[in-house]
Amino acid sequence: MRTNVRRNVAAALVSALAVTALAACGTSSSGDDPKEQPSGGSTDASAPLDPKTKVTLSIDCMPPAAKAAELKEWKEDVAEFNKTYPNVTIDGRSTPGQCLEPPRFTAMLKAKSQPDVFYTYFTDLQQVLDNDGAEDISAYVTPASVPALGDIDKNVLDVLRKDGKLYGLPTSNYTMGLLINRKLFRDAGLDPDSPPRSWNEVRAAAKKIAALGNGTAGFGEYSVENTGGWHYTATMYGLGGDIVGADGKAAFNNATGRQIVDNLRAMRWDDDSMGRTQLLKWGDLQKQMASDKLGMFLAAPDDITYMVQQLGAKYENFGMGPIPGGASTLAGGNGYVIKKGSSPDKVKAAVAWLNFKTLAVGKGQFRYDRSKADGLPVGLPQPAFFTGASRTEDDRLKAASATMPVANFKSFLDNPVPGKAEPPKAQEVYKVLDKVMSGVLTNKDADPAQLLGDAEKAVNQVLGNQ
Repeated sequence: MRTNVRRNVAAALVSALAVTALAACGTSSSGDDPKEQPSGGSTDASAPLDPKTKVTLSIDCMPPAAKAAELKEWKEDVAEFNKTYPNVTIDGRSTPGQCLEPPRFTAMLKAKSQPDVFYTYFTDLQQVLDNDGAEDISAYVTPASVPALGDIDKNVLDVLRKDGKLYGLPTSNYTMGLLINRKLFRDAGLDPDSPPRSWNEVRAAAKKIAALGNGTAGFGEYSVENTGGWHYTATMYGLGGDIVGADGKAAFNNATGRQIVDNLRAMRWDDDSMGRTQLLKWGDLQKQMASDKLGMFLAAPDDITYMVQQLGAKYENFGMGPIPGGASTLAGGNGYVIKKGSSPDKVKAAVAWLNFKTLAVGKGQFRYDRSKADGLPVGLPQPAFFTGASRTEDDRLKAASATMPVANFKSFLDNPVPGKAEPPKAQEVYKVLDKVMSGVLTNKDADPAQLLGDAEKAVNQVLGNQ
């Protein structure tokens, strides 16, 4: 997946793309906002925007004031964007709490109150479509409007397609791997540059790390608030299994599913390498690892940012390897979708903004020199949805401004694992699978066959098979 395109060719291409982006036509308004001028532009998706037409785009997930550096960069990007598109007003909106909270998101869709351009997780597309909430933007997304289009990983872009129609553009993506504490690896006599690649290796390393004592756990796992099921799914994918089969039925109550439960039982109860505190959720393992009390857990690279920025850890203390098993890995991410009923001019404006802010090498979120100057992390291996020459140039720019040792992720990057989407009705399925994880991690005498059998029945009910 990492390509070796010559850098001078990549640089020339990116330069050409930048010129194309500046020349690309923007968008204007539909006239559906009374504050905007009526659209004089063509309804043809390929036609340029009439520069006299004014457009206002409401966009959620603008960084809140608490994220001063990110908000500063947002405002700078709006100002830069307006040099090319002075007729487009970006009405950024911050959201209290997390950017996307499922209950609020669902209520927004049902009320048709979403902004013109709204943030979604990859797994949200079907819910958006079920509520008739997304505009088909297929005709508007072309190499002219998104110059790096041909270099966006097809697997990532296709997550935002349904029945051949494109409904959104990605802003970030992730695949899961094995996150390690390099300090504890060294203390236990393990090589932090060669993280475990199989579950047998994970188990052996976990025992050595736990033997350091002082409450140190070798491996950690979630088991509540849907996070346990999420990690069970990731582990299953790594071993080549599935959660929901092609027939739409539960597919985990088998030898591979049993292997996961048996391995966790052995590490938890036979080896005592997972610590005695269980029923953990997102945030708990990060706190343990940031305080050098945990050696390994499954994660995406952005967990490291959280540990550094929120928990005071240091970037150099962490590394990553591919997910054990390496057959495939759970992949996810987020993007922006354009509200159903938006005018052609508004859609064009939205695509132009998203291209500038989230899809152009060396611009917007990929201005690594600026991020470094603003004290933001540079060097994590994800988001990584570029391929080809765009990937090569993005890697070069990232390495030039890295604020962390990029070599710590060499094992993860040099051994790419194919991404695999989350199962249908993911959150409901994860909630069921939490019981498998919590059962084996809190009850030494739990019956794996019963845990998996009960979960299989419940998941099939969720999927409408019973």
